[in-house]
Amino acid sequence: MYVPSHFAADQEAVNELLSNPGAANLVTSTERGLLATLLPFVYDPEAGEHGALLGHLARNNDQWLLPASGESLVIIQRPDAYISPSWYPSKAEHGRVVPTWNYTTAHVYGRLVIHDDPAWVENLVRRLTTLHEASSAEPWTVDDAPARFTAGQLRAIVGVELVIERVEAKRKLSQNRPAADVDGVIAGLRAKGESAAAGDVERAQQEPGRRR
Repeated sequence: MYVPSHFAADQEAVNELLSNPGAANLVTSTERGLLATLLPFVYDPEAGEHGALLGHLARNNDQWLLPASGESLVIIQRPDAYISPSWYPSKAEHGRVVPTWNYTTAHVYGRLVIHDDPAWVENLVRRLTTLHEASSAEPWTVDDAPARFTAGQLRAIVGVELVIERVEAKRKLSQNRPAADVDGVIAGLRAKGESAAAGDVERAQQEPGRRR
């Protein structure tokens, strides 16, 4: 990944991305070429030297059946947004502005391990459920479903674990623009209803070393 220094994510930002991966693309190189699946992941910081991302595939998905060649990749993506140069006050000053795109992403490389084990898969499903139900007023749990139904659902999926070897992360959030232009970006995004993308820009501006 091309990462200019002013867009490089520090270790704290990388840890935050790994701890909240949401749904991310698992990409593997196989004898049939590249395969990719969008999956929800949970981060296990205790696995291996650098932690691991845990998820599951449908049993009918060939991606788990075809051995991965070399490193596998999980692509984590946060909100992204088009940035109009019309939002920059500097447009009126000198006109030397162009459109761009803001985004936060991490490319997580590692060794893929398959877990065709009902106990492992059930533990993963419980961890994923706890993570994503945490903000609910009445969190759903695996035990809310009938045991026979749950057992059938678990038999239909297979666990995957990306044991992390390296992470490349980038946060392109207008850090290279003057403060007035950044304010224009935030206002422009909020006017379009893209509050998550606007919030990412605001948080980037509050980090140590940023001048306001």
